[in-house]
Amino acid sequence: MTAFSIVLLAMIAAFLGMRLYSVLGKRTGHEQEPVLPRRDERAAPAPVRVDETETAGAPGAAPGGSGLVYEPAAEIGLRQLLASDRHFDAGRFMEGAEAAYRMILEAFWSGDRDTLRDLCDDDSYEAFVEAIEAREKRGERLDNRLIGIDTAKITAVELSRTEARITVRYQADISAITRDADGKLVSGSMSDAAQTDDLWTFRRAIGSNDPNWLLDEADVA
Repeated sequence: MTAFSIVLLAMIAAFLGMRLYSVLGKRTGHEQEPVLPRRDERAAPAPVRVDETETAGAPGAAPGGSGLVYEPAAEIGLRQLLASDRHFDAGRFMEGAEAAYRMILEAFWSGDRDTLRDLCDDDSYEAFVEAIEAREKRGERLDNRLIGIDTAKITAVELSRTEARITVRYQADISAITRDADGKLVSGSMSDAAQTDDLWTFRRAIGSNDPNWLLDEADVA
């Protein structure tokens, strides 16, 4: 079993009833397209990093009081991204990243291929569908619940001339149950939560008219 499959089978999420575009890079219709800075322009300001001791809701804080928006190692990449896209907001991105974590996994567990198609790139989508089909052939269904996301932080930002990639580390508590076609318990326990430690990478074309970030990779931290 691959690390990607382990991640898919190990995590759960609650459906939020919204599309990814509403929380990852939402536009109001008044923004300008991202442009690369001229050499004579000043360097982009540093993204805000919030200490663990600061209160929830402070500028740059992750939603739900989950701590830092990003880890120190990601600061250089965030500076470069802000220079390329002056409308990028790390706090708003993290709201979307937490929502995406929930939405994508809920779609996977319910077998919602349409939602997965909207939120994942081709490789990630195919991996999810392959796992769904294998589960369906076994006649199994998942009855999973997300107890809570403890932390969600940006750990890395990579830029090429055409694309930006952001990696987010999620630490969450989950309870997972697998049932057969008759509803009988195959494995898992709702009273025995396990902690996950996962890395998801999202990507987006720089300067694209499409503001959406797509899931590119999922792995275990």
